[in-house]
Amino acid sequence: MQASQKPQPSGGIHKLYRQPTAKVEQYYSPYHVVNNNSNDTSSPGTQLSYQTQNEQFFTLDSLPDADYVIYDSPPAVSVLSNWSPFSPQCSNSYISDQHHSSDNTYGSPLSGCSVVDGGNELRNVLREMGNNLLGPDSDIDEDSSCSFNGEVSKPSKWNRVVEIASSLDVKELLLACAEVVSDADFSAAEVLMNVLEQRVSVSGEPMQRLSAYMLEGLRARLFSSGSIIYKKLKCKEPTSSELISYMQVLYHIVPYYKFAYTSANVVIDEAMRNENKIHIIDFQIAQGSQWMFLMHNLARRSGGPPFVHITGVDDSQSAHARGGGLQLVGERLAKVAESYGVPFEFHAAAISGSEVQLENLRIRHGEALTVNFPYVLHHMPDESVSTANHRDRLLRLVKSLSPKIVTLVEQESNTNTSAFFPRFRETMDYYTAMFESIDAARPRDDKQRISAEEHCVARDVVNIIACEGADRVERHELFGKWSMRLRMAGFTQCPLSPSVSEAINDVLKEFSPNYRLAESNGALYLGWKNRALATSSAWR
Repeated sequence: MQASQKPQPSGGIHKLYRQPTAKVEQYYSPYHVVNNNSNDTSSPGTQLSYQTQNEQFFTLDSLPDADYVIYDSPPAVSVLSNWSPFSPQCSNSYISDQHHSSDNTYGSPLSGCSVVDGGNELRNVLREMGNNLLGPDSDIDEDSSCSFNGEVSKPSKWNRVVEIASSLDVKELLLACAEVVSDADFSAAEVLMNVLEQRVSVSGEPMQRLSAYMLEGLRARLFSSGSIIYKKLKCKEPTSSELISYMQVLYHIVPYYKFAYTSANVVIDEAMRNENKIHIIDFQIAQGSQWMFLMHNLARRSGGPPFVHITGVDDSQSAHARGGGLQLVGERLAKVAESYGVPFEFHAAAISGSEVQLENLRIRHGEALTVNFPYVLHHMPDESVSTANHRDRLLRLVKSLSPKIVTLVEQESNTNTSAFFPRFRETMDYYTAMFESIDAARPRDDKQRISAEEHCVARDVVNIIACEGADRVERHELFGKWSMRLRMAGFTQCPLSPSVSEAINDVLKEFSPNYRLAESNGALYLGWKNRALATSSAWR
């Protein structure tokens, strides 16, 4: 094969690994993963209380200061850089890299994972092969094999690579694979991917399932097909009714959507308590379900419900999920409002959030304005993608409208401007916790869970790993960075009342006790075990 040629993926563009696994009713992972939150402005004496649903977990009066994190399971030692909103349990299997990405000044270590022991041995072998393959003393004979990039390697060397790779656990193997992909080493990547294929399954343990999708992301990146795969995962399949069904599965088995809807609704209800005319701008209205619950509460006001004007911002993916345009949302909400006796008007803004201008929002004098950003701002390209910097432009636009309250819910992850390899590790760390939490609610071989993960979660994982530039739309930032952006746009953070955490604790009663709730720096954190996964905050 010529040096200019690239190996073709052996399993096609979108090959998922469905290997039979034993049925397990419930699974609770032994992994304890910590994400240190960013931009800690609290003093050393700040007291943080951590709760698992209704019980207090523990309280820290002060937090140690160090340069790196050691993760250990079972709990043994904890060395924190900055702080974590959740329990500093750790795992000595993986030690975080002390080198941070350019935008990590706001937050946690890049990940709790690195290639250790066997992984180091594998890297040493690959490095030795790279140094010697075409060196002056290399003996090219008919027993040698040609690698994908035109170099010559001995079968015994590759056999050693396969032997070491086969001895690694899935996390170590994924990280080793990501390293060679980062170096564009096609030969080594193909060998490691072939080993990894035998270890992953979309119906296996959480790490096996996540690895199946991360492997797809690595293949897509290696063969420069990230955009193709991401679009395929967003494509016209499944049908709209099926996609709604998958979203509903996630809505019911994990609390992340309910966390967003409930926390924002409590904040909005309290902020608008004395208003007779309310205008809600929702930058990702989806099915509009969030506002049905709010209208139910507004209808119970002693003086009668206020007039409610909702502007729903939408994108093509939400329209596909509904099987139609925003008029369906308006009709649905109008029926609910009528049943509750709430005066109602709906305005459709069928446009991507990053394209929204003032004229799309129909601002009216006399209406108290609230703006809702539910897991959507991280989709807006910022200064690292475009000089237009729609992320900050949109925040400045909203501030210019003088809203009474703005609600923000975002994933607590750091994938925006990180280089590929640290971003890969952060993605592994974050989605390991996500997949574990999903796993706790459904059996391993549950087909609905498999489909929900594939169509509602996997495409995000692939996008983060495989895509760059404008094609990468999953660009998460930690709360500390969001806080800085909002303050630079002129916003002031609003303290959350105790009723917000009380409402979320009520929601969490339906779910695993491994979900945790913490409040710090004015934001509410939702986590799985020791990893923060989402934050909710309010601004004006």
